[in-house]
Amino acid sequence: MTMSWRPTYRSSKFRNVYGKVANREHCFDGVPITKNVHDNHFCAVNSKFLAVVTESAGGGSFIVIPVSQSGRLDSHCPKVCGHQGNVLDIKWNPFFENIIASCSEDTSVRVWEIPEGGLRRNMTEAVLELYGHSRRVGLIEWHPTSSGILFSAGYDYKILIWNLEIGEPVKMIDCHADVILSMSFNTDGSLLATSCKDKKLRVIEPRSGRVLQQASCKNHRVSRVVFLGNMKRLLTTGVSRWNTRQIALWDQEDLAMPIVEEDIDGLSGLLFPFYDADTHMLYLAGKGDGNIRYFEITTEKPFIQYLMEFRSPAPQKGLGVMPKHGLDVAACEVYRFYKLVTLKGLIEPISMIVPRRSDTYQEDIYPMTTGTEPALSASEWLSGIDRDPVLMSLKDGYHRPNQLVFKAPVKEKKSVVVNGIDLLENVPPRTENELLRMFFRQQDELRRLKEELTTKDVRIRQLELELSNLKNVSPNNI
Repeated sequence: MTMSWRPTYRSSKFRNVYGKVANREHCFDGVPITKNVHDNHFCAVNSKFLAVVTESAGGGSFIVIPVSQSGRLDSHCPKVCGHQGNVLDIKWNPFFENIIASCSEDTSVRVWEIPEGGLRRNMTEAVLELYGHSRRVGLIEWHPTSSGILFSAGYDYKILIWNLEIGEPVKMIDCHADVILSMSFNTDGSLLATSCKDKKLRVIEPRSGRVLQQASCKNHRVSRVVFLGNMKRLLTTGVSRWNTRQIALWDQEDLAMPIVEEDIDGLSGLLFPFYDADTHMLYLAGKGDGNIRYFEITTEKPFIQYLMEFRSPAPQKGLGVMPKHGLDVAACEVYRFYKLVTLKGLIEPISMIVPRRSDTYQEDIYPMTTGTEPALSASEWLSGIDRDPVLMSLKDGYHRPNQLVFKAPVKEKKSVVVNGIDLLENVPPRTENELLRMFFRQQDELRRLKEELTTKDVRIRQLELELSNLKNVSPNNI
């Protein structure tokens, strides 16, 4: 079923939602945003911090700025710079606001603890360094209800499930035939949806790795997938056979055919979908576009109702999203993007606002929402338990601090030594110059070892001679 999206004015409290760009003093300026062309957001936000992947020479890094410290960034501001390859994805832990995970071209996933108030110096030591992928790691995703479960997807076509209580991978999902493009969880984290370069859309039971549903998308080439809350629906963005950008709505229990497909436009940038389960609103932002379209998702026809479009001349590289408890409830703000504008080195907050005349708390647009307390531990989830998120009200603002403390397991630094070379310390070179540098470094090391060996041989001969002399000396002369 294909349909066009001309606005039809039906009764909806979100019909007049509009986007409002923050004043210049509330933007973040002078940020050296990465020029990497990987299709990710390169940005992560929570109520305390804004993290952005930056352009850096030698290895990968990202900056962490307290959300309240807007304005021009100091050119020497400290960075998180422990990775030896470009950082490809960053995600804040939904329950510990100082904990952030990152993944990189150096094949590692790392978990960092940011000090209160932000970084004062460069951070190179991660709380956890997780090695398990054989190629670069392009995606990470925290489990939505469990405090210590992290998913990572690599270019080795595998998804690893990490139990951060022990700092080890506990499961490998190995059902993809190509690079995994996106991952999305349902509300309680019992199902994982993935889109893949092999043109298949999958719904997976993550603990067993069993594929419950699979769609071969020939007409609609899927690039991104998102679960639509508890509606038992999936939404995908992709490209039609005529190369137009498209969205499709699917029944999660039957992926034989999409419920509805809609053509968006003929532009080429990747469409990022964002879904707000509290308002049932879907936001579509194209990479390289300046605009953000928004729709309302309903359970009856027409299923996807076009609302409006936020327009801007500045193209977006990626977008971070503020969690619900960080929004300005008094201004009737229902969603907030942090837009990366690479050319200007600018990060621009964009607030989506429902216009209301009354100053009182608007209960109808702020239902109970996912809070900051985990519903279960990593070991509980791994044992087979599923629980819905612990909900919170936004009525009194967000004041109650989380009493939880993130405890990383104490681990000895592992090494995988093959022929005297530590594979975890020696990351494969990415460029010809790096290869040459590594070659000359190894030549120097070989020369040094040969010299050491020669001197030790000489010393051994001397000791052997001394020993034989002692044996030959008669007891009378001792």
